[in-house]
Amino acid sequence: MYTGRDMTELSMISKHEWTDAELEFHHRSLQQMVPYLNVEGQTIHRSIVEEIEARGGLKQMEEVNYSQGIDTDDIFF
Repeated sequence: MYTGRDMTELSMISKHEWTDAELEFHHRSLQQMVPYLNVEGQTIHRSIVEEIEARGGLKQMEEVNYSQGIDTDDIFF
């Protein structure tokens, strides 16, 4: 289950300050709603994707989480 900061709090800080788990969770959540997002939502999702790519992509993030003993399956719902 995701227990990180909500989008209201995260929207007030730079994506560089988000944790990998926060990026991954909100990316996957928004990814499921892409067809229904307005321009602002699409812009937020795109900036999340760009930050994930800057950190080496989801595969890289999952490998880091796994090596740190974090089960990424527990991050979602």
